[in-house]
Amino acid sequence: MSLPKFANVSGSFHTELKKRISDYFETVGKSTTGNLSLFMKAGILIAVFVFIYIHLVFFTPNVFFAILESVVLGCVVAAIGFNIMHDGAHGSFSKYKWLNHVAAFSVNILGGNSFMWNMKHNIIHHAYTNVDGVDDDIDIKPWMRMSQTQKKYKLHKYQHFYFWFLYSLLYIFWIFVLDYQKYFKSRIGSVKLKKMNLSDHLVFWGFKLFNAFLFVFLPIYKIGFVDWLVGFIIFSCVAGFVLSIVFQLAHTVEHTSFPVADVKTGRLDDEWAVHQLKTTANFATNNKLVSWLVGGLNFQIEHHLFPKISHVHYPAISKIIRQACQEYGLAYIEYPRVRYAVASHVAFLRQMGKR
Repeated sequence: MSLPKFANVSGSFHTELKKRISDYFETVGKSTTGNLSLFMKAGILIAVFVFIYIHLVFFTPNVFFAILESVVLGCVVAAIGFNIMHDGAHGSFSKYKWLNHVAAFSVNILGGNSFMWNMKHNIIHHAYTNVDGVDDDIDIKPWMRMSQTQKKYKLHKYQHFYFWFLYSLLYIFWIFVLDYQKYFKSRIGSVKLKKMNLSDHLVFWGFKLFNAFLFVFLPIYKIGFVDWLVGFIIFSCVAGFVLSIVFQLAHTVEHTSFPVADVKTGRLDDEWAVHQLKTTANFATNNKLVSWLVGGLNFQIEHHLFPKISHVHYPAISKIIRQACQEYGLAYIEYPRVRYAVASHVAFLRQMGKR
């Protein structure tokens, strides 16, 4: 399929919003990238990851603490993805390009691939959010139905029950299946991959092997197959569920839209920024602990409108965006608590299973 096009609007909402955000940073005299608090958080997360990994593999604790540490390790890996890799991949972690590359490169160490992530997330998802057939994040066929334009199967009637299990498998499938599918098919959904150069191929295979050594072969050698298997399943399922639920709460809830391009013109109804507002939701933005752990991805509206601004600035610029939405008569979708967003996601899955 050809990629849809956004509506052209004179005096657009996006133009005005960019001006206001630019004026804000000029007024306060701050950089749009990360600050000391982000670097300190990154240091804490990396230190905790290294400590737990070494303790589990080389100083294996008793069963209770091994299980507990496996759970924590899964949460820390997700947090590194949210806070370090994600900002780095968008070029917002630091004002230094090399440091952004280092931060973004962490996804390779944790089992993913930076080339695939850039194509899937930065280029496709951020441009065509919730557009069925393009946005790979809502393509969980045939197991789940995430849009009214997707085919409905009988099992979807129960997807609001079994999604907990499927989401927990994301990390395992991402590392061992999905990246390889994209690599060998040379496409993500309907979008063809950019040509990979030699270094891209070497990074893909080299770090897939390194990750397997770090998380599979070395632990099996040190603690045995059964203990490794139990710990790995716990760790990967926790990481997978946390990663999945945070991204799904941002786009697949009751009040978000799933725009469809005009069949003849291939155009969507809205300009890009308005499209992002209609397809994105915030949650628990007043909860500082949630914001700290998920790297500001509970401010998903701010992130989608300004992905090159670090998440440490989202609370401040959210006030500007709210005001602009009120003036332009645009909905600003937000759930005040995590449980409300989860409930809305469950209700959304139930609706998709019925229709």
